[in-house]
Amino acid sequence: MKRTAGYLFVGIFFGIVMYKSEAASWFRIYEMFRFDAFHMYGIIGSALILGVIGVQLIKRMNLKSFTGEPIKIASKERGFKKYFFGGIIFGLGWALAGACPGPIYTLIGAGYVSLLVVLAGALGGAFLYGLLRKHLPH
Repeated sequence: MKRTAGYLFVGIFFGIVMYKSEAASWFRIYEMFRFDAFHMYGIIGSALILGVIGVQLIKRMNLKSFTGEPIKIASKERGFKKYFFGGIIFGLGWALAGACPGPIYTLIGAGYVSLLVVLAGALGGAFLYGLLRKHLPH
């Protein structure tokens, strides 16, 4: 229960940061896909840089989780096509919906109930992928 409360706190904090930074704003996302503003590219770029630094610190310092277990990050398979086409599909969904997975929850929490349709589509797509994964060319 204690761990769940921590996750809930981090999730709420993440949602507030997403909302206040306007990263969950449909208008900001629209600007990004039209190359009209740097705002979203700055947020995504800084998240990417911090993520790379964090992963490198975990790997090089052999950091442990909060429960004391070693953190193991599996290596990704090399391959261009699956990441390229997966990125295109993800980007198209993001552009059409105006939100990627994180902001969907943020926008629902902010009162945009129409995003429940987007959430249902995202969950349905993930479920469908899980069903079809073994039949797809990976």
